[in-house]
Amino acid sequence: MGQAEHGPTSPAVLITTSESLANETLKHIEIRLSKFDTAKIAGQAWEMYGEIILCENDEKMVKEEDKVASEHVQVMTKDPDYFLSNLQNYGALLLGPRTNVAYGDKIIGTNHTLPTSKSARYTGGLWVGKFLKTCTYQRILTDEATTLIGSYCSRLCTLEKFTGHAEQANIRVRCYGNKDVPFGSAVGVE
Repeated sequence: MGQAEHGPTSPAVLITTSESLANETLKHIEIRLSKFDTAKIAGQAWEMYGEIILCENDEKMVKEEDKVASEHVQVMTKDPDYFLSNLQNYGALLLGPRTNVAYGDKIIGTNHTLPTSKSARYTGGLWVGKFLKTCTYQRILTDEATTLIGSYCSRLCTLEKFTGHAEQANIRVRCYGNKDVPFGSAVGVE
């Protein structure tokens, strides 16, 4: 329920294989909320975005969590390493009963800026690498390579109706491949 304190749209999800744990959790939510200073916000979040998902086995829990793609995932099982090895979509993974989300947020985590709204499916948490300038370059070294790549590029750009782009490719096909390509046309397939 700590996650629900962040705001009225904060999801709080329990994924379990234990029906008794799911039922006990439901019983204790109102009791816990009544003791929170943030009960109004956390209660609203639980009502709108709280969820308990009952799964058959650990494999199904992994599949379900990877769909949910939580910002924080606290794993409390006999074998947390199974989840460490198999989960893919999360912001921060907190393993075992001695670890918790508050620790990760406030004390031991790499940061508190993690992917929300299922964005853990395609990005991770904020880290120093997100602030580094990354420069890339390309260099084609042979006439044959630029002619082949230019042929593919010409056709793709022509399909997209990007004549200027196609002509960048066509010029190289004409020059380095000695091919006659009419202006704005696609290089033919040989």
